[in-house]
Amino acid sequence: MTEPNDRRRQEPAWDILDRDLGRISSVEYATSHLSQPLVAVGMAMVFVALAAIWAAVATDGSGSLIVIVASGLAAYLAMNIGANDVSNNMGPAVGANALTMTGALVLAAICEAAGALIAGGDVVDTIATGIVDPGSLADGRSFVIAMMAALLSSALWLNFATWIGAPVSTTHTIVGGVAGAGIAAAGLGAVNWAGLSLIAFSWIVSPVVGGTLAASVLWVVHRLVIDRDDKIAAARIWVPVMIAVMCWAFTTYLADKILKHLFDVSTGNAMLIGVVCALLSWAAARTFVARRSVGLRDRNRSLKVLFQLPLVLSAALMSFAHGANDVSNAVGPLAAIVSMSGTESGTIAAAMPLWVMVIGALGISVGLLLFGPRLIRTVGSQITKLNAMRAYCVVLATAVTVIVASGLGLPVSTTHIAIGGVFGVGFFREAVEARRMRHGAAQPILMAAEERARRKLVRRSHFMTIVAAWIITVPMTATASAILFLVLNAVGALPATG
Repeated sequence: MTEPNDRRRQEPAWDILDRDLGRISSVEYATSHLSQPLVAVGMAMVFVALAAIWAAVATDGSGSLIVIVASGLAAYLAMNIGANDVSNNMGPAVGANALTMTGALVLAAICEAAGALIAGGDVVDTIATGIVDPGSLADGRSFVIAMMAALLSSALWLNFATWIGAPVSTTHTIVGGVAGAGIAAAGLGAVNWAGLSLIAFSWIVSPVVGGTLAASVLWVVHRLVIDRDDKIAAARIWVPVMIAVMCWAFTTYLADKILKHLFDVSTGNAMLIGVVCALLSWAAARTFVARRSVGLRDRNRSLKVLFQLPLVLSAALMSFAHGANDVSNAVGPLAAIVSMSGTESGTIAAAMPLWVMVIGALGISVGLLLFGPRLIRTVGSQITKLNAMRAYCVVLATAVTVIVASGLGLPVSTTHIAIGGVFGVGFFREAVEARRMRHGAAQPILMAAEERARRKLVRRSHFMTIVAAWIITVPMTATASAILFLVLNAVGALPATG
């Protein structure tokens, strides 16, 4: 009976010490792993505090408490936009292994901030007055409270959507927040229902067009390159053409977005500039593809090499364009509050303070770096499997759809288009696989329903979660914003503005 105890006594002391140290190391590792999310949350809270301090300094101490608090809320919203929305730009590139997660985060952070600071700025008119008429509200104080409620409700919804892994439209989020607060403040007549109707229409149009175009582009790639007997020779001809189309789309969009701040540029002139850049990129791409294709074997894996660099460049351009366009969602209400607070008449001024743009630009980048990987993985690999060719089709479809919609004046969501493109590519692959199984087998293949579901190339659970989040985004943020407005207005802690 005493033999185990005797053996324990004879065991060398250092073996016991090693086991104890191993247990301690395991506990430390588990504690470190569990504390990582808390570190990110802590850093986010520090950034919000710094944004509030930055607002106080930027206004030379003349900014009211409302402006300082609103700056903190705008920073919180900007971080959530970076965590949720930027995944649409970098997800396909990461899923296709064209970029590492670290490389994608750094590249997107730089491009998002650059786009916001260089090309952003059409904020006050779009967010502050395009959804709710400030004149319909009782006074400047009510308008300020409405913008505060919109900031907080939008940030909370985006935070929740990121937590459940659902990429949603930040534009629809802030629109719903402003509309809900406007309704609570002045009734249904305060809202621009025509604009909201177009946004609701885009819920359906954006993902359908993006998915259809992405599937069509992938079908074209199959017909022109993948299904050819000599894939490399076909790629030398058609890959430069696809790169030129991508360059046309991005150049047209960026010319229309940036150059209009310098002089009047029509959509037609922007498209002409895009054509010139497309021709130049086609010539450069021919040389690039010819060199990269030397020695490649005639197989699909070799084709991925030719698409990786264009995919990285397109992801960077998408992030730049996103920063230029969606920074307004983060700082639009803040700009309206600052503008209203700085005018004695209680009307919105046209000037956009640079310090407001800095909060939005840095907030998007900080949110992406701290919380972006989760949604990037969802878009890049958890909806359907992407390689460089499929990811390029998604990005190309997104860029072309956005520029066409901009030319037509349609309010579309880049999030809905990009995610629709991912779904479109996945469903196209399912159709191709089903056709191959029907016509490639000597006799029909019989399998259980569970096995057929397992073989689906698009995860239905993610599909249903994302679609459900899209549908309830505007109603949810509008309801939350209305409740917040009523609470803030009842508290009566906000001083009158103007």
